[in-house]
Amino acid sequence: MKSLLIILSLLLIPQTALAFQGQTVDYAVDGQPFEGYYVSPAEKAPLVFLVHDWDGLTGYEIQRADMLAELGYAVFAVDLFGKGVRPDSVDERKRLTGELYKDRAAMRARLMGGLNQAADLGANLSDAVAMGYCFGGTAVLELARSGAVLKAFVPFHGGLATPEGQDYKATKGFILVFHGTADASVPMTQFAALAAELEGTGVKHEMITYGGAPHAFTVFGSDRYRKDADEKSWARFTAFLHDTLK
Repeated sequence: MKSLLIILSLLLIPQTALAFQGQTVDYAVDGQPFEGYYVSPAEKAPLVFLVHDWDGLTGYEIQRADMLAELGYAVFAVDLFGKGVRPDSVDERKRLTGELYKDRAAMRARLMGGLNQAADLGANLSDAVAMGYCFGGTAVLELARSGAVLKAFVPFHGGLATPEGQDYKATKGFILVFHGTADASVPMTQFAALAAELEGTGVKHEMITYGGAPHAFTVFGSDRYRKDADEKSWARFTAFLHDTLK
């Protein structure tokens, strides 16, 4: 459904052709095939490592990647589910994400596998941030807790709870959180608890919540899309990239 909504929204929004072309990328992690997406406007451009939501890597993430490439950033959109695995039912999405929530080592391995593949493509990991949507936002915070050496970790309407036995003591980069106050899936208690934990651990952070914005408020064409919250969060994110990446 999300892919159809995105296609329809693209038909309604004036598009300019990119001066460069993105490409699908086949790679493997622990012997399992995956298919990511890579686009770069220039050699050694600063990198945005993008993690998909629970639909898998679809047209939405590709559209966001191309929007960032137009601003001068290379983007590697990682695949955490596997090549050709793009769930089209809620039950299947719950199963796939649930498996990774239960096996955080596998989640981290797939994230690092994507980062390694980006490096193999020539991406500049020394000047990089990670960002993700919904499930992808949760995965980005997992990457932050793993100690990955990136400049920042940016979840959009992601899950904010810290798994039992984990903490942010190994976190190397800044954390920038975009959240909807009306998010019924991720309540404000999680938002507040994360803010307190980051402050207590000494992790540099900024956390913004948008009134009236529900879960998945950035997804173009959906009934949850909130134009004001999407545009404000995107403007803050791109300004942050400008200030953070070289």
